[in-house]
Amino acid sequence: MHIIPVIDLLRGQVVRGIRGERQHYAPIESPLCGSSDPREVVPILLDYAAADTLYVADLDALTGGAVQAALLSRLLKHDPGLTLWLDAGFADATAFDALCGELARLGADAERVVPVFASESLASPAQAAAALRDRTRSILSLDRHGEETLDPAGLWRATALWPQRLILMALERVGAYDGPALELLQSVRAQAPGGTRLIGAGGIRHADDLTGAAAAGADAWLVASALHDRRIPRAQG
Repeated sequence: MHIIPVIDLLRGQVVRGIRGERQHYAPIESPLCGSSDPREVVPILLDYAAADTLYVADLDALTGGAVQAALLSRLLKHDPGLTLWLDAGFADATAFDALCGELARLGADAERVVPVFASESLASPAQAAAALRDRTRSILSLDRHGEETLDPAGLWRATALWPQRLILMALERVGAYDGPALELLQSVRAQAPGGTRLIGAGGIRHADDLTGAAAAGADAWLVASALHDRRIPRAQG
């Protein structure tokens, strides 16, 4: 199972995400990192998971503020091999293009920022279709909270718009150690076009959960709390 470490960024600090209740997120207290400074947290997480991809949820942008572009730039400059999957509440493709303009001073490094378009943020089918037109580069996050799908554009049912990479974001399980939503994974796997890579999110308690998720059809999993709390052993190699 491929682990993709996650950081939630709020006002320049890494915070601990719990059940998608963003108003309660606080700077992380991590047995693994001992800091909430992303410049310290990110290298430790990547090393512990032997990963070269980082999922970033920019909570400033997700709650209506500006994307933390300067911080993203520093992370990219610090690690030339790093790829950032960025969820910044992009309402449409234009919003991501505007961020790319801000990052343009990085030159080719800007190509290492991959947009995550979240179903909770895309407001209409037309905006969703435009945002997801590059099926190989863009990533779609299908978001839910409990039994409620967060989906104004109807993307949970619009399988023809699904790109090659699909995140199943069970917000009610994020940071909660409730176990992965395997029934959701199996349901989406049955609907997904051939070749779709499914990335789960939320609920991982230990390494056995990752094994079970792989058996249920997951190609990768987004993980934060189980890494910080050392519930998953350090990756070898």
